[in-house]
Order: sequence, then C-alpha cells, then structure tokens
Amino acid sequence: MRSVGRRTFILGGLGAASTLAFASSARAAAFPFTLGVASGDPDSSSVVLWTKLAPSPLNADGQGGMANADVTVDWQVSTTSTFATLVASGSVAAHYADAHSVHVVAGGLAPDSDYYYRFRAQGFISPVGRTRTAPALGTTGRTLVMDFASCAHYESGYYNAYRRMAEDNPDLILHLGDYIYEDAATTGSVRLHVGAEIVSLADYRVRYALYKSDPDLQAAHAIAPWIVVPDDHEVENNYANMVRADNSPALTTAQWTARRTAAYRAYYENMPLRATSTPNGNSIQLYRRLQWGSLATFHMLDTRQFRDDQACGDGTQVCADADLASRTITGAAQEAWLLNGLGLKQATWDIIGQQVFFASKHTAAGAGSMDSWEGYRASRKRIQQGLIDNAVRNPVVLTGDVHSSWANELKADYTNTNSATIGTELVCTSITSTGDGTGSTTIPDAATNPHIKFHVDRRGYVRTTITPTQVQADFRSVAAVTQHGAAVSTTASFVIPDGQPGLNRI
Repeated sequence: MRSVGRRTFILGGLGAASTLAFASSARAAAFPFTLGVASGDPDSSSVVLWTKLAPSPLNADGQGGMANADVTVDWQVSTTSTFATLVASGSVAAHYADAHSVHVVAGGLAPDSDYYYRFRAQGFISPVGRTRTAPALGTTGRTLVMDFASCAHYESGYYNAYRRMAEDNPDLILHLGDYIYEDAATTGSVRLHVGAEIVSLADYRVRYALYKSDPDLQAAHAIAPWIVVPDDHEVENNYANMVRADNSPALTTAQWTARRTAAYRAYYENMPLRATSTPNGNSIQLYRRLQWGSLATFHMLDTRQFRDDQACGDGTQVCADADLASRTITGAAQEAWLLNGLGLKQATWDIIGQQVFFASKHTAAGAGSMDSWEGYRASRKRIQQGLIDNAVRNPVVLTGDVHSSWANELKADYTNTNSATIGTELVCTSITSTGDGTGSTTIPDAATNPHIKFHVDRRGYVRTTITPTQVQADFRSVAAVTQHGAAVSTTASFVIPDGQPGLNRI
C-alpha cells in the first residue's frame, strides 16, 4: 500500500484515495483512523468535526499506538461526497498529550445545509462523515428527524440499535449518557471489556477506544451530528457530585478526585464537543443550549456533576427527605440557567435533554427511585413551576438511564388525577444494557401513575420527527442484542401537537 499524496487529497479523489488507503493489509496497522469520525454541536454556521489517531487503539498506555509527537491532520468539508469542491478546509495539530484527538470547528457554513467531511493524516484518508448545520434563528428550516439514545453496555450485546439509527438517515442524534461503562470484564458476557474496572486516564482512553472501534457505533456517528451529555457510567455508577455510591474499588479521596478528572478528560477527548466543554481539572462544562432555528431549542442538562447525594441511601425508597427544598439535582446555577432559558421562547419546541426519569413514578406504597428526579422532588417542582410561570408552549423532556421505553405526561400535581398536563416526557430505552428484555408492555404500578401512557421492556432508541405543528415519537425496538444484525421495528408511536402538551397514540 502506498501513501496518498496531498494533491490527491485536495483534488478530491475520495474513491481513489480510499481505495489506496484500504487496498492492502500490508500497512493495516499504520492506518490511524480506526475509531472513525464524528461531528457535533451544530449551529447555523458551524459544526464540530472529530477524529482520533489510533493505529493500535487498545494499547494499554491509552495512546493508541501513536508515538510521543504531535501530528498534523488536514480536514475538508464539501457539499458532495466526492469532495470535488471544498467549502472549508484546514490543518490542525493532534497532540500527544490529548491522545491525538482532534476537535475542529468548521465555520463559514450555510444554515440548514448538509455537508460531508473527512480527514487526512500520515498519508491516509479517514472515512467520510455526513453532517448538517442548524437553520438560522427566525427560520424553521426543514423537517427535523432526530434520534436519541442512551446506555450502551458493550458486554451486554451488539450495537444493532446504532446501526438501525444510521439507516434512518437522521438529521441529528442526541446521546443522553452511559456511552461507556466502567466495570471490569465479566466472564460469560456476549462480548468482553478489556481488563479490570477503569480508574486511570489510560484506562478510560482504552475503554473509549474499545467502544468506538465498533462499526455500528461508527456508522451512527458518521451519519449525522451528535449532541451528547454523559450520565454516571462515564465516571462511576451512581456517583453524585463528589460522593461515590460505594468504595469499590477502594480509593482515597485524592484517588477518587483523580479518577473523576481522568473520566471527564477522556469524555471530552472522545466526543465532538466545542472548546467551551474543555475540562478544567476536576470539572467540565456540559450543560449548554443549542438553537435549531425557530423550530427547537435544546437545553442539555448535567444531572450528575452538581447534584446532592441521593437521599435515604439511594435505591427505591419511601423517603421524606426527597421533598427537602434544599435538595437539588442540577445545582443552583444550572437550575437558574435552565429557568432563564425556558423564558426565552425562541422556538416552537423547548426540548430538555437529560439523563434520569423526570416524571413522578412510584409504587402504591410511595417508593420511588432516589437516583431519579423522584429523589429530588423539590428540584423537579421548581422546574415544572418554571414551565407554568413562563407559559412554555411545548416543553418536551428527553430521558435515558432506565433501560426501557416510557411515554409520560408531566402534571402540575401528580397527586391529582385532574391536574393539568404541562408537558411530556419521552424516555428512550438502552442500546444494549440489561440485554434483550422481555418485550412486556405492561406499565408497572399503572394505577398509581396514570400519567404514564406507555412502557416496553426492549432495547432500541426513539426516533422523533419534529415540525412546527407536531412532534411524532416512534419507539424503535430491536429484536435482540445478543445476535448481531437484528432487525428493528416500531413498538408504538405518539404525536404531541403544537400547543397541546400531552400524548396522542397513533
């Protein structure tokens, strides 16, 4: 295999260049784009482009087989997949200190437009990705097809849902957390993690490399821009701010702080995030607002980094402390930011992307999950009161975490069956976590939770089609995650009409 020259790259012979880069296995180990490409956080004139150089992605040092030197990476953006004409291009340094991850803001793009992008480094051409920009503020733009997903435990099964998402050809993908899992390899799993539970920066880098080596995940990244927020497993199960769920593995306070720092750094290195999300030691700025013209405002939340510890020892509990006004799942600053943003009314739909179950959900005895908003009821009440006070026309909460699909109506008072519906919540199931599932559509504790309109225990994702007049949500379920290539079907579909918060099954 011979290297591709710079002239070939610039003149756009993608087919020829790709053929040369992949034609022989003689130098396969040197191909640096083993983790694919991605784009994310689009606005009306720019988008983040991402890749990472890693010819040997699972090397234990976390450096992907790259030498201790910075590498120049060229990038191109075009309106066609042949790259015959470039609309943006440039070069960027992939730094050894950042494990040769690359974040490029491709600017000067037209609003509401489709683009193709690729990279070149060390004589090789990357796979091609497709991305798009948001409509300009004040314009609706085209119909928005947006898929959202969460919880992709590698050992639990194959990423069939990611592949099916790619086949939807969506305009946008939201990932609501648990992109990776931190636990050790478990004998008997469908496929295995590499090594023990991850703690160090090198550990987290290798774990991301394992997940991002999956071709189905790479296909989903390459088809559309992503907007991402993490949940807990990107760091450690059920952590709350600086409080651990338990002391396993045993760590000192300093070691736990170092682990959280490493986790945030690795998350940024591996996601198509803007520089505003660059970690600052033991913290990272992840809550942010993205505008999709006058069609939708995406308010992306971080419900882990600033939350109070789970009440009553976590778990599913009857817990009076969950009502304490002082308790928060967002922290005071993020809560004020969200309430202010909900008052801006810049778009038809206000979409809140976040991690854990928002609506009330409890047993007949009053027990609810202390890790969800049910464990922070005063915090939820303040947000819901903000929806009412700001007369938010179309609030839609998008949720992950719980490994099953749900459709909920948000009520001003969950204890009153005649209470007004003030918004909706769509909960996506997991990509793989907890395995195939039973397929049951029975709503648990339905009599206690009449605002819950749908539930299914199956893996998959949610596909939404967003227009100025409605949001249609299709709950997509894959037949299995234990068999690679399983098909997907729509289990249920709902419509949320403009100005009429609530769920209409179709």
